[in-house]
Amino acid sequence: MIVKRNKENSNLDSFLGKLRPSFLRPGPTASAAAAFLISLFFITNGPLSDPKLAGELREFEVGRVADRDVVAERSISYVDEEATQLRREAEERLVPAVFRFSDTASRDSIAFYRRFASLARSLFTKNSSAEAFKLAMQAEFPGLFSKDTLDALFRSPSRLKFLDYGESVLKITLDGGVFSLPKSGLDVYNPDTVELVRKNEGRIERERIPYSKVVTLQSVRDRLGEVSKGGAYPTSFANLAQGLLMPFISENVFFSSDDTAQRLAESRSRVEPVVKQIERGDRVIKKGFIVSKDDMIRLRALGLSLTKSDPAHVTGQILVLLFVFGFFIYLLNPRVIGRLLKPTEVYLLSGLTAAYLVGAVFASRVIVSFDFFPSAIFLPTALVVMLPAVLMGPRVALAVAVSLPLAAFVSGAFDPSSFIFALGSGMVGAYILQGAERRMDLVKAGFLIALANSFTALGVLLLARSSWQDFPPTIFWAAFNGLSCGMFVLGFLPPLEQALNATTTFRLIELSDLNSPMLKRLLTSAPGTYSHSVTVANLAESACREIGANVLIARVGAYYHDIGKMDQPDYFIENQAAYNKHEEIAPRLSATVIRSHVKLGIEKARRMGLPKEIVDIIAEHHGNSVISWFYNAALKKEDQVNAEDFAYPGSPPRTKESAVVMLADTVEAAVRTLKKPTMTRLEKFVQELIMSKFEQGQLTESELTFRDLETIKNAFVRVLAGHYHSRIEYPKSPKELPL
Repeated sequence: MIVKRNKENSNLDSFLGKLRPSFLRPGPTASAAAAFLISLFFITNGPLSDPKLAGELREFEVGRVADRDVVAERSISYVDEEATQLRREAEERLVPAVFRFSDTASRDSIAFYRRFASLARSLFTKNSSAEAFKLAMQAEFPGLFSKDTLDALFRSPSRLKFLDYGESVLKITLDGGVFSLPKSGLDVYNPDTVELVRKNEGRIERERIPYSKVVTLQSVRDRLGEVSKGGAYPTSFANLAQGLLMPFISENVFFSSDDTAQRLAESRSRVEPVVKQIERGDRVIKKGFIVSKDDMIRLRALGLSLTKSDPAHVTGQILVLLFVFGFFIYLLNPRVIGRLLKPTEVYLLSGLTAAYLVGAVFASRVIVSFDFFPSAIFLPTALVVMLPAVLMGPRVALAVAVSLPLAAFVSGAFDPSSFIFALGSGMVGAYILQGAERRMDLVKAGFLIALANSFTALGVLLLARSSWQDFPPTIFWAAFNGLSCGMFVLGFLPPLEQALNATTTFRLIELSDLNSPMLKRLLTSAPGTYSHSVTVANLAESACREIGANVLIARVGAYYHDIGKMDQPDYFIENQAAYNKHEEIAPRLSATVIRSHVKLGIEKARRMGLPKEIVDIIAEHHGNSVISWFYNAALKKEDQVNAEDFAYPGSPPRTKESAVVMLADTVEAAVRTLKKPTMTRLEKFVQELIMSKFEQGQLTESELTFRDLETIKNAFVRVLAGHYHSRIEYPKSPKELPL
């Protein structure tokens, strides 16, 4: 018999709400529909491999003799990727390295020369001696000129003109460009020419220059000689030009990686793919002939040319995918998994579903390059299953483990080998974490999944009669898949726990640590409440273990159920010594202070980000019961007293764990008043307290049965007997033990 009273029609609405499918709510429905449409779009338009093609790719191998013909059933055009890649590489190789002309570097060099020429003219005007001229130059431009160069310039009758000639030759040389060539990397570009880009009056000018005409610091002397000897300059100046102008030459053309990359991108975009034809009736594979690489390319092209735009084909994909999605949603019905999924949980499942099926579509393309791999090896199936297993329970994980590989298979993204591998990996992932209590268990789970994946891959290879040389890489990547899933779960789980506010085993164990900051603060500010909470946790944990409820939720809920008392601990009896503050204030005000700890506890719990189940226990641990002590005190002082003014602001517990914490809280507080607590008195006292809560209607929303209540009573008495063992008077004891 269920301990439940249908006193209000709203209870029926609550019951019916629990029977509603998890997805029949606006937000979850929209997310599920979006997941379906995204998956359908990629499945009907993505690069799927054909299961028949997969079998043929494994059947034929380059270098082996074909034992049957493969004939094209229709004419197709296909892109020869290898030939296209060769064309693309050739076009890219013809792209020249792009250099940019720096006007700033040229101006700096000319300005530097003009400083020199200005000083020289000044010295010439002053009729300085040759020695004074050379000393002045060395002082201003130390080490730039040889003494012979300065002496030749000073003694030349045309020395003033030489200075003008020098500026002219310098400008011509710099305008042609002095290139700064990178030490490496240019060998991947056009081997004959480079491209020079410069700005001229706001316009961009591009010029192709052969490498033979490129001037660098190593070859600029020759360029100076060509310019000075090729113009209307006297021979005496030409002989002096190199020594005079080399100090003012600097690189002014620099390699531009951005411009070069842009030219490469433009080149790639202009490349036309190499299109080849296969006519209907052509023998793509010829029986008795050695299979060539081109034959395999043609076979793949034939398989990848499936008419996905065929209305019948698309309609079939929609129908089978719709069926699998419907089956998936049915498996997530509250009557199957035991509870109604939260909207955030549905959003996560929808995202995982869409991501997995889209990934399956693109992973199916990998099989074209790796003939012997099931494409599911490239998908973290166990990861997609383990996350719901930890966050939502093994039943939800099992639904995911069955439905997603099935959806990928019926839609054509998986061949039979991939389906078997994904199904095996997912089934192991659904149950591998049962009983896990530490995050390191996730790493161990990764190793176990790696082992399971390896055995599944071995079976798939044997069924497919694969070559023995395919076994090592396939088994290695299958094991790597499992290890990676374990590691990724370890990384993804903490943020998902926070985002979903999930009550995972790992999070509950962390919250149950008595060294947590909140519980330490409770111990410091309200030691009596802390001791009370620990005892309540022991009672609740023992009772929940006996009735099959969640022990961890009960324990954590009991630890935190009275954190609202920290702000005013002295108003609660367990924290009082000889002085009672309630003696100085009115009963109504006392009741207000006592009632407030529930609301304060809820606020603190929410600020801490505690899971909803724990917040509910804090809100429900007194239900909506009346604070009888102060209510009776008010009746003695006032003519009319409304009981609701003295009732707690919560609602009756709605889960077994919350109800057990309420009973444990009541029993622990009341049993302190019991003098000489013999076993018989304890049993009777606990029974009366539990039945009192039942009669007050505080257990009507929970799913506790009368058998559960009897089990809870026995568990409480057993724990309390151990706690008060030094003071219990057993019925057959010859004399009473001292208090």
